[in-house]
Amino acid sequence: MAFRRTGPTAARPPLDPRRARTVALDLLARKPWTRRDLTARLRRRGAPPEVAEAVVADLEARGYVDDRTFAAVWAESRARGRAFGRERLREELRARGVAKPLVEAAIEWAFADTSELNRAQLAAARRLAILQRRAPDQAPRRLHDYLRRRGYPGDVVRQVLRALCRDAVPEGAAEP
Repeated sequence: MAFRRTGPTAARPPLDPRRARTVALDLLARKPWTRRDLTARLRRRGAPPEVAEAVVADLEARGYVDDRTFAAVWAESRARGRAFGRERLREELRARGVAKPLVEAAIEWAFADTSELNRAQLAAARRLAILQRRAPDQAPRRLHDYLRRRGYPGDVVRQVLRALCRDAVPEGAAEP
């Protein structure tokens, strides 16, 4: 019995424009994509560069691919659901190939209803309870690291630590 290779080493014929469009629409039916990510995915699936570019350009012209909408939805979702700060959102969107002006607009929109400080305080309050149970003496330092990894700027992190960890940080001691 012969097995057919389907992995990355299997030789596949290059995608023609019709098949590349079908693959792109299938991908878009599952989730939104940025222009750059969709082009790269089509190329990995076997579309020649000019075919991938043409298909994505056509889908963009028809409104199926929209980096502005993608960035806004992505930023809002990650800011609200995962409690990420501006810095982390900026890095993630730029890594996905979204243009800088679109990134900045999306981040502003994501934080329009609630400030970054409020979101950081909510995330920190949830995390602090866990950290204090595990190692109360290390909680402020670990909370600091947690918030920084989530993309909150240093001044926001310091304000949150002052508010939530007053008792944990002795007067005159250096903040974490």
